[in-house]
Amino acid sequence: MEKNYTTYTRILICIMTGYYDYILGLIPLALIGITGSLVVVGLQLAMAVPMAAGVAALLTGHALFVNGPSSTPIQLEERTHSGPADATSPSVLDAD
Repeated sequence: MEKNYTTYTRILICIMTGYYDYILGLIPLALIGITGSLVVVGLQLAMAVPMAAGVAALLTGHALFVNGPSSTPIQLEERTHSGPADATSPSVLDAD
């Protein structure tokens, strides 16, 4: 029996991780990861935390001001529907 992976692909597409989702994940990663890395390198914790917070603040500033959210909705695709109302009316035939 063949496995069908299109269902999983459709689920992942519906999740739609975007730019702001990545930013929200990078902020705590920057705070914890950069602070931990700087402490391991030998910098004091009192100096490592503000540096990591500066990076997190830069990420937040970029998300808000440089690549800010737009107020106009993005239309993914426009569909045209040609139904009976859109069809051209038949020409009138004279039966005489």
